Amino acid sequence: MSEATFTFRVDESLKTAFATAAKARDRTGAQLLRDFMREFVQQQHEAAEHDTWFRREVKAGQDSANGGRLAPAAEVETRFAARRAATRRRLEQSE
Repeated sequence: MSEATFTFRVDESLKTAFATAAKARDRTGAQLLRDFMREFVQQQHEAAEHDTWFRREVKAGQDSANGGRLAPAAEVETRFAARRAATRRRLEQSE
């Protein structure tokens, strides 16, 4: 993997405080910045994946609704009331 230099300006007091905090963790500022950058890139990747999944799920729901595949509200309420009751019973049994 080729390496590149990343140069930016930062307030001197922040640089000093960061270097001190890094040294306390037995790391250099450069090591921590690389770690932070990797974590940020990973978070962005995961957020993009989640967004793609979520949009796909919403589209599937919209397609289903547009195709007339809907459950009446009363049926949904009945189904989830049964689920809530079952969950309450399991919680009471585990106490």
